[in-house]
Amino acid sequence: MDWSKTKTIFILVFLILDIFLVYQYFEKRNSNQLEFIAESSFEERLKENEIKYSNLPKETTKERYLSAKSKNFSKDDLKKLKGQKVTIYDNQKIFSKLDKPFALGEKIYSEALDAFVKENILNGNQYKYWGVDEDSNAIIYYQMHEEKMFYNNVNGKLTLFFNENKEIVSYEQTLLENIEEFNEEEEVLPAIKAIETLYYKGYLRPKSEVTKVELGYYTLVQLTASHVLTPTWHVVIDGKEDLFVNAFEGQIIQLNTEENILE
Repeated sequence: MDWSKTKTIFILVFLILDIFLVYQYFEKRNSNQLEFIAESSFEERLKENEIKYSNLPKETTKERYLSAKSKNFSKDDLKKLKGQKVTIYDNQKIFSKLDKPFALGEKIYSEALDAFVKENILNGNQYKYWGVDEDSNAIIYYQMHEEKMFYNNVNGKLTLFFNENKEIVSYEQTLLENIEEFNEEEEVLPAIKAIETLYYKGYLRPKSEVTKVELGYYTLVQLTASHVLTPTWHVVIDGKEDLFVNAFEGQIIQLNTEENILE
């Protein structure tokens, strides 16, 4: 073996490898710099339009799609509910009238209301308060999975009805079960990108404020018995307007009474 030639070959191989690694390093650094510049310029644009935001989730996360099935309620389920007259509709919806109304107090939402839900509703600990529909005297809760809400989901929804005395007198419930993750993990778009999408689509008006941003799930595909949910950014504008952005693809989810439309 000609050691001199072998040594020369090794030197050349390592030299090429070093050059390749240096090239990769500068490419990555330049990419990061461009991303930083783009983000900085967008933030400057928000300042120019007096659009405020704070406390955005910063960490990079990976999520999966979820699959779930609508629960078929049984007579055994009803036996767990005390002090109520319960009826099942289409196997998948409960309507219950309370024997004794529950007083809400001065504020409609309170920790006492959360406790009532946990103690008197099937799987009540899986639901979280969403808001109040004043027109129908209803309080809305949606189902949760690992601290993330199923937004605007009629199949994982709890509706509490109250009377003119602010007493809960009845409720309606649907529930998703067999919730499973599927497909490979995908990187979730940063929260600032969701805001950027809303801005360029005209949903963020000058002098408005992003008051809340959180990650949850929205129904992507709804079949008769099973459902597919996708990670979704929930963005609240000025404390009252709820907007949703697909956290994988970046589309704005348009709300519709019959179905969800992706813009």
